[in-house]
Order: sequence, then structure tokens, then C-alpha cells
Amino acid sequence: MNKKQTILSLLLLAALPVAAQKLTSSKTTVDAGKTGYMQPITAIFEFKNKSHRKLRIEKVLPDCNCTTIDYPKGDIGGNDKFEVRMTYNARQLGHFDKQAAIISNGSKEPVYIRMKGVVLAERQDFSGTYPIEMGDLRLDKAVLEFDDINRGDVQVQELHIYNNGTKIYQPNLMHLPPYLTAEITPERLSPSRAGKMTVSLNSAKLHDYGLTQTSIYLAGNPGDKVSPDHEITVSAVLLPSFSDLSATSRGQAPHIQLSKEVVNIDFNGKPKAKDAINITNTGQSELQISSLQMFTSGLQISLGKRALKPGESTKLKITAERADLLKSRTLPRILMIVNDPQKPKVIITINAK
Repeated sequence: MNKKQTILSLLLLAALPVAAQKLTSSKTTVDAGKTGYMQPITAIFEFKNKSHRKLRIEKVLPDCNCTTIDYPKGDIGGNDKFEVRMTYNARQLGHFDKQAAIISNGSKEPVYIRMKGVVLAERQDFSGTYPIEMGDLRLDKAVLEFDDINRGDVQVQELHIYNNGTKIYQPNLMHLPPYLTAEITPERLSPSRAGKMTVSLNSAKLHDYGLTQTSIYLAGNPGDKVSPDHEITVSAVLLPSFSDLSATSRGQAPHIQLSKEVVNIDFNGKPKAKDAINITNTGQSELQISSLQMFTSGLQISLGKRALKPGESTKLKITAERADLLKSRTLPRILMIVNDPQKPKVIITINAK
């Protein structure tokens, strides 16, 4: 008897009255979605031994040789949960619909599982689209930057996520500060499926002007422990408001001028390198540098003065540490927040090699 005949025989047996099923699953049909030609795709079925006694899966009969089944080979304890994985080899284009019968000593009636989906002509390679690997999950980026925020703004950024593993995940973001919220769609991410995480920033909950930085963490499932390897860095720049300035006041305002805003550093094999920038107030009133911050580690800075009268200058000294800068995931930059209404935010970019 071939496999097709065996499946048909089992289907006929399933119509007969039998004892209560001990092997149960909340979902025996899985839509596995899209895959590429010759790119195997897996569906995961969650089962439970509903009895109080051990049971054993005796065999699993797929309806063709194009699928393989991975299931527990030993005893399954009473009330234990387990998974059955069904993998299709994706060697034919178009829609597929595959079935298998699970036979156990838990009851006379087999349990039937079914996976369906579609095979596309082009093989999909997600390594470029989702370059950040965090376990089985891949992200398109691991840095979120909310720039030029005004008090009262709500800004939104998206993280795209892909399940590169063989089990279903419920991705979530942990350690969100009060000014950040996140929504995940879909809530459950099946193997070879993509999702989206929408992160919203409420500027009303930011305390200070200038740069606010934090780290949040990707978890595969609720309750997972925080892992440094799953870190996503978040920065937000809140700008001061000049909405109450009159035209006369703006004409008498300070104005910042820098000798350069891009610093090119060549370590030449040395662990440290230094440079400096001249800062001048070319405006009509006192220039105040209220915030001086760095986006990354690996920089040491010192500023001669934070308040400059009209025509006065000061020097910003920069020391770069090679080991820390070269492993930074974000572009090294220095941020200044000043009371120049034309240029309240100054970014100094550090190019190091």
C-alpha cells in the first residue's frame, strides 16, 4: 500500500466512532505564507498530551515525499506540550497544500495536520533586507534616531522584523521608557514571515532639551530575559522653542559659527587622536551653549566657555579613542544645543579611520 492509499484508509477510519482524543492541538492547519523556489519552508504545530499518562507517537505519514516531519521520538509525559514541525522542500512553483497523519498510542484515531502556502519563482534572501541578527529574529536596523523634535510632537519610527527560525515567536520590546510606546504586527510571527514594530515617541514626556538616549531590547517571547546581544539604541533630540521671539529680538540674537563641522581623524595606528574646533559668536547678543553631548562612546571633549559675548570665541577640544570608536554601531557625533534661533542644534560629525 502506497502513502496515498494509507492516508485514504486513515481518513475512512477517522469517520468511525472512537474514544476521546488524547493528542490535541489548537490549530492543525497552518498557512506558512510565501517562500522562494528551493527554499524549504516550515510550519509548526503545537500539541498537548491531554491525558495523565505517557504517550508515544508511533509514526507520522506525510502524503508525499516532498515533506519531512520532525516530532518527539520518546515518551511524552501527561499534560506535556510539544511541537511537530512539517517542512516542505519547495521544489515546485505555485500554491501547495500538504497533509500528514500522526499516529500515536494515545487513541485509535490519527490526528491530521495540514500546511499550505505558495512558492515564488525567485529565491528570497533576507540577509540584506534584515542585516541585524538577534537569534532567530532578524531586523532591518538596531538604531532609532528621533531628530529635530519640538515640544508637543509625536514622532513614529518603524522596525521591520523577520523570523528566520523554525518556531513561532511573539516579538516584543522590553525596557521602554515612559516616552516610548510600541506596537507589534502581527502579534505572532511564524517561520519565514515578516512583521513590523512601530515605535512612537511622545515629546511631552521628555524632560530636557538636547539629547536623550536609552536602550531597549528585543525579546522573542513575553517573559524572555534581557540580552545585551538584542540591544536597540534610541536617541531623541528635543529642540528649544523660539516661537515667542519678535522680529526685533531675532535680529539681535546670537549666531554661532564653527571653524568646521566635520572632523576627520586618522589614528595612524595609535590608540588616540586629537583635534579642535573654534567656535565664535557672530551675533548681537550673548551665545549660550546649554547642552554639549555625544551620540557614542569613544570621545572625550572639553569646552573653553559655554557663554560667548558678541565677537568672542572659544575652543572645543576633541580626543578620540580608536578602540571604542571603530566598534561603534552609530556614526560618532557631538551635539550642541544653543540659543541661536537660526541654528539651535549643531551636529559635529567625526569620521575616524
